[in-house]
Amino acid sequence: MDREAKIKAVDEWLPQTQCTQCSYPRCHDYAVAIVDGDADINQCPPGGDVTIRGLASITNKIGKKLNPEFGEHKPKHIAVIDEDVCIGCVMCIKACPTDAIVGAAKLMHTVIEQDCTGCELCVEPCPVDCIDMVEQEITPELGWRWNDYSPQQTARARSLTEAKLARESKRQHAKSSLSKLKELRKGKGREQIKTDIAAALERVKQRGNNAP
Repeated sequence: MDREAKIKAVDEWLPQTQCTQCSYPRCHDYAVAIVDGDADINQCPPGGDVTIRGLASITNKIGKKLNPEFGEHKPKHIAVIDEDVCIGCVMCIKACPTDAIVGAAKLMHTVIEQDCTGCELCVEPCPVDCIDMVEQEITPELGWRWNDYSPQQTARARSLTEAKLARESKRQHAKSSLSKLKELRKGKGREQIKTDIAAALERVKQRGNNAP
């Protein structure tokens, strides 16, 4: 199995909570670290013993107990927002790795239950303490590795996370480009900008004159 295939196989054994408890920003990053030998297989509290056994099999390592330094395994909880207390600060929306929280600035926020991974990353940033984590009612799927995380949930969580990361990367690129443009304009000075505009207008005029 080559490196990329192994990373994918390891990632499949992570429940995709994107909770950062493993000390990595996303499940995929933890998978890369495991394959590259930078992280151990027992750092995922949500996956618990099930994940450890799966990772041991893939990496040919001996199974071990969950490292308590990274947290303890517990049933999945989901976020619930007290909509009467919410002030619409959008801090939880920014923190959510799967876009499971919807709302807008100064408007009430709410959680899309089926998209919440229980990562708890929205709790700490909330300035009015209006988010509670409540235990999720679950129906274990026969033959699936986890009781708390269905194959549909893990696949969707991975997809939503990738989409948000791509969107944020695109936004940062646009922001960086705009900043560079502002610096360029600042360096040129007003007169140079006027000259550039005049030249652009002249090019448009010439194209018009040369049109059949």
